[in-house]
This record gives sequence, structure tokens and C-alpha cells, in this order.
Amino acid sequence: MTTKRVYLVALGAAVLLAPSVLVGQMDPTASASPYPQSPQGMNQPAPGQTGSTPATGAQSNIRSSMPDSLGAPGQTGQQMMDKQFVRTAAEGGLADVKLGTLAVEKGGPEVKALAQEMVTDHTAMNKDMDGVADALGVMLPKKMNKDGQKEYDKLNGLSGKDFDAEYLSYMAKVHYGDLHSFHMEASVAADPDLAAEVVKAMGMMHQHLGLIANVAKGEGITLPPRPPRPAPTTASK
Repeated sequence: MTTKRVYLVALGAAVLLAPSVLVGQMDPTASASPYPQSPQGMNQPAPGQTGSTPATGAQSNIRSSMPDSLGAPGQTGQQMMDKQFVRTAAEGGLADVKLGTLAVEKGGPEVKALAQEMVTDHTAMNKDMDGVADALGVMLPKKMNKDGQKEYDKLNGLSGKDFDAEYLSYMAKVHYGDLHSFHMEASVAADPDLAAEVVKAMGMMHQHLGLIANVAKGEGITLPPRPPRPAPTTASK
């Protein structure tokens, strides 16, 4: 009789413990894999996904889940990143205008004409970005960043062909870099007005790169090669 009672007590304890064990096994945080499980239990990439890179949707969710404490209450991580993008774009726009103004003064005839178009276009782009910044509540910088100022000082010490070559090369390099960052922003921007301005600016930059290449070819100036597209970031296993 005593043996039977002990058996029943042990069986009851096992039944009580079983749900907690199952919950632990189903806990989604127990697996470090970012991929859903297949019916066979093997880690598989999501449809349209290769390697160990999370899908775009997953990246967007991670991005938008940044703490609101980074900015004003109620703002998502992406909204804060939009504001930082606008500030950075404004710094670059100021540099394009100031460097262009210098090139209008010191460049050769073809470079002067190109620089004047750069000044006109980037001044207009900066004005459009100012409107977006006001709507987003962003306080824009009033001067170039350190890299822009360093390039301005370098160009100010050059003249003739050396000036033209440095100006065209620098403009090609920064336009390629801006195109990449603007392209990334256009795909994730939370504000539709910002996204529209970014796309419009990208069209202008493509035109500028064509003009820069034509002027460089006419002047016999070799531009730096187009930088390779950055490789996708892969999640660590």
C-alpha cells in the first residue's frame, strides 16, 4: 500500500511539471537562429533569402524597434534615423555649394560651367531639404563638416589643371557615396515627403555624374574608378 501511494505521488508531480517543460521548449528566444523552423526542425532561410543575412523585413523590424528614448517621445528608431540623415545630407549640400562656388572662381572654363550648375542644383536641393527638415523638426547645421572643410582648404591651395583634377575627382567620389546613402534612405524612410525628396535628389546626382565624366574626358583628366557596391552585411552565426 505504501509503495502504491509513493508511485501515485511521483506520477502527479511529473504531470504538474510537464507544462513548464513544454513552454521552455517552445520559447522562441531559446534559439539564436533568425530563421523560421522547417517542419523537419532544420533552420531554413525565409523565402527569397540566401545565406545568413536576415530578410529585409526582419532588418526593418529590428531598425524600427530602437528605443524611443533616443529622441522625442513616441518617435520610432527609423524616424530618428531620418532626422540624422537630413542633418548629414544638409552638411553635404553645404559643401557642394561652397566647393562649387570656389570652382566657379578658380576653375578652367569647362569646370567653371559645371561648378555653376552644381551650385544652382544643390542650392535648390538644400532649399527642398530645408522644408522637409522644418516638417520633421530638425535643426540643420550651418556649416560644412570637417571633411568638407578639409577639401575646401586643399582646393584653395591649388590652381590650374591641378585644381580642376582635384575638384572633378572629389565631386565624383562624393556623388557616388551620396547616391549609395540616398538609395538606402529611400528604401526605409518613414516620412513620405522625405522619401520623395531623396528620390528626386538621386536623379540630380546621376545627371551630375554624367556631366563630371564628360568634363573630365574633355579635359583629359582621369577620374577615380566607381567604388564597388558594399557587400550585404551578414548576421554572425
